[in-house]
Amino acid sequence: MKWVLVAIATSCILSCQKEESNAPGCSISMTGLSGTYKLTALKYQASAAAAPVDYLASMDACEKDDIITLKSDGTYEYNDAGTVCTPAESKHGAWQVKGNTLTSDGTLNGTVASYDCKTLVYYTENSIVAGDKLTFTMVKQ
Repeated sequence: MKWVLVAIATSCILSCQKEESNAPGCSISMTGLSGTYKLTALKYQASAAAAPVDYLASMDACEKDDIITLKSDGTYEYNDAGTVCTPAESKHGAWQVKGNTLTSDGTLNGTVASYDCKTLVYYTENSIVAGDKLTFTMVKQ
């Protein structure tokens, strides 16, 4: 009977350790957010009471397929992928995340609303007018 209890306890300890080791990869951190993303949704709300407007629908086709790669060393690459815009816009720069605040020397700035290891949702407020909200949804490729 003791061996059964020891085996169960050992199994629980090992499985708990495994779950904990997976958690950091999905964290809102430089390592956790690192990866290649594509913008899949862009919603704009003029005020808290306003209905969200789909801004992605109004973007040019050449802007909708662009890719951004966030590297764990704090650098990023923005590539004009797929249908190329004229002129093509590829950029390199620096990014960081502290708590839920995402910042870069480019347009990747805002507050992380959610991240599930696949989909990153962040938003900026007061972008165009006071009280507005622009929400970006990016999916890892």
